[in-house]
Amino acid sequence: MRHRGRIFSCRLTSHGPGDALDHGAPVFPYWSFTKTAIAICALKLAEQGKIDLNAALPGHGFTLVQLLSHTSGLPDYRTLPEYRQAVADDEKPWPRHRLIHAAMSQGMLFAPGTGWFYSNIGYMLARDLIEDVAQTSFSDLFRRFVGDALGLESVRLATTREEFSQVFWEAAKSYDPGWVGHGCLIGTASDAARILHGLFSGRLLSDEMLGRMMSRHPLGGAIEGRPWTECGYALGLMSGAFGNLGRAIGHSGGGPFCVNAVYHFPDLSEPVTVACFTDGDDEGAAEFAALGCAAGE
Repeated sequence: MRHRGRIFSCRLTSHGPGDALDHGAPVFPYWSFTKTAIAICALKLAEQGKIDLNAALPGHGFTLVQLLSHTSGLPDYRTLPEYRQAVADDEKPWPRHRLIHAAMSQGMLFAPGTGWFYSNIGYMLARDLIEDVAQTSFSDLFRRFVGDALGLESVRLATTREEFSQVFWEAAKSYDPGWVGHGCLIGTASDAARILHGLFSGRLLSDEMLGRMMSRHPLGGAIEGRPWTECGYALGLMSGAFGNLGRAIGHSGGGPFCVNAVYHFPDLSEPVTVACFTDGDDEGAAEFAALGCAAGE
């Protein structure tokens, strides 16, 4: 599969330092790769004994693990035609309560722990919970648990049009990141790769917590138009296989005008971590770019 757009990539070997700075490199929206960062922060709080991953949230029947693994039964706002139309019309982002109310008007999809459905609402609630427990913002948690630990300089949470306008794609100049319910990190391709590289090299979580993060819910086989030959979801991690390259663990992301794929490939003779960003709205294009980058093409 060949993509005609411009592709920005970073490739790190499992034994490489991944510490080189990239001053002046273009910045991109991380979109749903932000979910991986939220999950890392949640697991770090659990590692510190500050949060119970398996305790039901007050007033709800689901747990933090179920929110992070999309097994809570919560619906999503992206299925709402009025949400998609409002984004397309460049309206002012809905307040948080309206976003949740609109999504929840669809009702719970299944009893917690009995099914799987991708829910941005779930990650909104997960972010709320870790901020409440830590008594600080997700932005601060990310800096403390990830940014400072890895020496990242480009990554930050974009909350306004002005902040978001710093990303590379021209279409981003007018986009309001308030439409991304759980928040949207922005940063360079190399810093995205460093986050995942740092996670799998043991620089962010203990072996026990990394093992919990990688516990996956299987979802099936191949997806048409994408490189997945096996699919699953762990905690903030898409986890499956890309054919002959073996396991692919990370996250894809997409918005109205660009997509990304950030993945670790542990089964290669020399494991690698890659991050690929391109324009358009086809996440498969970024994933195929990641496959090629990991294979050294």
